Amino acid sequence: MSTADLATMSGLELMRWVQSERTDDIPSIGRLLGMRFDEVEHGRIVISLETRPDFANPLGTVHGGIAATLLDSAMACAVHTTLPAGVGYTTLELKVNYIRAARTDGRTLTAEGNVIHAGRSTATAEGKVLDEHGKLMAHATTTCLILQPAG
Repeated sequence: MSTADLATMSGLELMRWVQSERTDDIPSIGRLLGMRFDEVEHGRIVISLETRPDFANPLGTVHGGIAATLLDSAMACAVHTTLPAGVGYTTLELKVNYIRAARTDGRTLTAEGNVIHAGRSTATAEGKVLDEHGKLMAHATTTCLILQPAG
């Protein structure tokens, strides 16, 4: 699919395309971290990944930036599902609360992002990261700037 084809998709259509197509050959943060789009709905995204030793901080647990990236991706992509074709977004603010450390030995971390408000100029969302046992690892909120097409 060409870039032009992608530009004609609504945010929900694009996120469903990302979920269903193999995009391993497209450079992205998702590819770098091994993210999977598990669920895609209007205003809601679930993304997961497997932890690995490359994610370690100096203490030997998963670096907080991995959870923050997972949360930013889930919440912002949830916002994207509410947007029409040609409308973009960018994260204005991200607030993360870390609850517990994650191990780097192939544990599954799952982030869920849910839109709270989708307006013309801003959108807000909340998210959480759970481990494979359903334990809360981190939670967050975000504000996104909605980027209307020029003209």
